[in-house]
Amino acid sequence: MADPNGRPPRLLHVHGSFTLGGKEARAIRLMNLWGDRAHHSIVSAAPDAMGARAAIDPAVPVDFPDAPPMAGKPGIRRFRDISNFLKSFDLILTYNWGAMDAAMAHRLSASLCALPPLIHHEDGFNADEADGLKPQRNLYRRIALQRAHALVVPSVRLEGIARQVWKQPAQKLHLIRNGVPVDRYAEPPPPDAIPALRRTPGKLLVGTLAGLRPVKNIPRLVRAIAPHRDRLQLVVVGEGPERDAIVAAARDAGMDDLCMAGFMTDPWRFIGLFDIFALSSDSEQFPISLVEAMAAGMPVVSTDVGDVANMVAPENRPFVVPDETGLSTALGLLAADADLRASLGEANRRRAARDFTEAAMVDAYAALYGTALAHPDIFR
Repeated sequence: MADPNGRPPRLLHVHGSFTLGGKEARAIRLMNLWGDRAHHSIVSAAPDAMGARAAIDPAVPVDFPDAPPMAGKPGIRRFRDISNFLKSFDLILTYNWGAMDAAMAHRLSASLCALPPLIHHEDGFNADEADGLKPQRNLYRRIALQRAHALVVPSVRLEGIARQVWKQPAQKLHLIRNGVPVDRYAEPPPPDAIPALRRTPGKLLVGTLAGLRPVKNIPRLVRAIAPHRDRLQLVVVGEGPERDAIVAAARDAGMDDLCMAGFMTDPWRFIGLFDIFALSSDSEQFPISLVEAMAAGMPVVSTDVGDVANMVAPENRPFVVPDETGLSTALGLLAADADLRASLGEANRRRAARDFTEAAMVDAYAALYGTALAHPDIFR
């Protein structure tokens, strides 16, 4: 709980990796908005994957403590070391499968010693569960989350999985949709907003934002664009281990103007440069990058994953497709019709302004975290 003498509560964030993707961007946005009202400690099950720390406001009280291994072979000794580490915090926030050992350590020790409340956030699945959840992991999640204070999910599909597969009670589940500061996306960005971009004259820009991991399957997007490379140029914003594979796919497809923009913060500063936003993932739930594109008035082409079809405006749903061939066809249709691009973009912008505001998201997290800390107004 918050110190009675006024010490800010200590929040521990446990990530499987801390490279800037959707969940990291959301967590950092909340940290930056709340400033010094809490002290944050961040650990990663992959200690070398900490690239997202650069996006944290320097004024935010944060540290990156040495912690017991958060990944490895399950064992009583390792779980005991993790639970002892958890004791020094006021609230534990775990994210996705990569942090599930911290949740399990909390589950096994919570009845034996006083541990702070734990809130787990589940945003989606990696490539190894894109085609189906693993039964052993489902059982592990079910056990590990039994003593969690709450489970937060951003999508209706994930909420159903949590209820039906992980057997989480309704009172523990919190559906909090990702939101963005919609008004910030209204201003057109300057032409040089993406420093690495050398725009090919006469071509439209297809943009995507992602951590470059296999589950994002950006080589699929490269191949979908390839038949239209005389009209479309691809811009990839993000970093990760799949960078070389994406570059190789573009080379094999004869695309010589691929822009690998690297890691960039503050998407409202550049996303409006795109003419079309594309998402080619094998698995998503409620991608923040899609909401950002909608807020900027982008037409969207996407694989049919997670809640995407229900996120975009109804007019845009025919461009949420099942496979690579559908992506390519949809891109061709949008490339050929400026009026269609404009009308879909405006419909998406209205949908984002109505349903996916940052204010609603922040209020929901503030209420949940504040209640867990027995200090309901601390983040308000």
